[in-house]
Amino acid sequence: MKQRETVAMTGDEVRAFLAGGRKTHLATINPDGTPHLVTMFYGLRGDRIVFWTYRAAQKARNLARDPRVTCLVEAGEEYFALRGVQVTGTVVPIADLPGVTEIGRLIAARLPDVPAEALDAYVAQAAPKRTAYVVVPARVTSWDHRKLLP
Repeated sequence: MKQRETVAMTGDEVRAFLAGGRKTHLATINPDGTPHLVTMFYGLRGDRIVFWTYRAAQKARNLARDPRVTCLVEAGEEYFALRGVQVTGTVVPIADLPGVTEIGRLIAARLPDVPAEALDAYVAQAAPKRTAYVVVPARVTSWDHRKLLP
């Protein structure tokens, strides 16, 4: 068996790993073809990664031109603790206020520094300035180096 197969997560492990995370490294494509890489808070809508950003942000302009993305959620500091899920695909933008608000709630509810009583006010204040996105996976790659230990 190849090492790649040994460390790959099952579908259930991928879902649990993504459910336990909050930040993704998001790569979009700049106009000159170079990667634009940022860290974003994300939520989950079903099994799909969702995020939002200001409409004028570079990533939003990149996604309006080219909807391809790669999202990387990772954890671990030591080699035998490294885990990650990379989702490559395209985004579906959500621009209507109710849809953006829904995505904003999914993201904000996972943040430890947003008290539950302030959640709705925060999302209502932020949503009108933002666009939300749903990542439609084309390929999911995963690894869990803890599986290499005896």
